[in-house]
Amino acid sequence: MKISIITVSYNSASSIRDTIESVLSQTYTDIEYIVVDGQSTDDTLEIIKEYELKFRGRMRWVSEKDKGMYDAMNKGIRMATGDVVGIINSDDFYHRNDVIAEISKAFEDENVQAIFADVRFVNPDNLDKTVRYYSSKNFSPKRFRFGFMPAHPSFFTYKKNFEIFGYYQTDYKIAADYELLIRFLYTQKLKYKYLHLDVMKMRTGGISTASWRSNLILNKEIVRACKENRIYTNLFILSLKYFVKVFELIFTKE
Repeated sequence: MKISIITVSYNSASSIRDTIESVLSQTYTDIEYIVVDGQSTDDTLEIIKEYELKFRGRMRWVSEKDKGMYDAMNKGIRMATGDVVGIINSDDFYHRNDVIAEISKAFEDENVQAIFADVRFVNPDNLDKTVRYYSSKNFSPKRFRFGFMPAHPSFFTYKKNFEIFGYYQTDYKIAADYELLIRFLYTQKLKYKYLHLDVMKMRTGGISTASWRSNLILNKEIVRACKENRIYTNLFILSLKYFVKVFELIFTKE
C-alpha cells in the first residue's frame, strides 16, 4: 500500500526541516511525500530542494500561488498517487519512526476506511515539553455538535474518498478540516479505527488558537459546518468544550 503524505508550507524555514526529517525517518518505505508551497520568500524552498534527493524519487513538490491553506491541501491530495492520504503541517513532526508503519498495518483491515490517533502539543522553545495531550480515544460522531473532533493531523483515509465525497471547502478560513471530518465520519459514516498512539508533535500557536478572534471565527465556522451536515449546535453548546480542554492542559502525558 502506497501512502501519500502531504505538507503545505509558506515561509516555514524555521520548522519545516523537522517535518521533512520526520517523514524521511519513517521505517515504512512505500511513501510518497508531497510538499505544496505557497511561494515562500524565506529559505523554505532551499530546504525542500536539499532533501529532494534524499527521498530517492519519492518526493515531489510545487511552489506557486494558492488560495489559502485548504486550497493547497486539495492541490496536494489531487497530486497524490498513493492509496491512502495523510497531512502533516510544516510546523509539526512525527516524533517516532513507526507511525506510517502502524497506519499501514491498521488499513490491512478491509473494513477500515479511516484512521485517527492522538497528538501532542509542545512548547515551540522546548519540543520535549508537552503542554497538551490531544486524545482522540473518546471520539464518536455525536460529539461533533459539542465541538469535538478526532485530531485532524492524525487522520488518514483513502484518496478515493476525497474523489467521491469531496475535498476541503476553501471558503472556510479555519474549520474546513472540521467540516470535512463531519462529512466523512458523520454524514457519510465511513468506518473508522482509533489507534492508541501519539503520532505527532505539534508546536503551539497555530491559527485556530492565535487569539480570541480566531476562536470566535472557528466556533462560528463549526456551527456552519454542523448546520450544513444537519447537526444542531450553537455557540453556547460549543463553549462547553473549553472545560474539557482545561483538563487536557492539566493532565498531560510527558
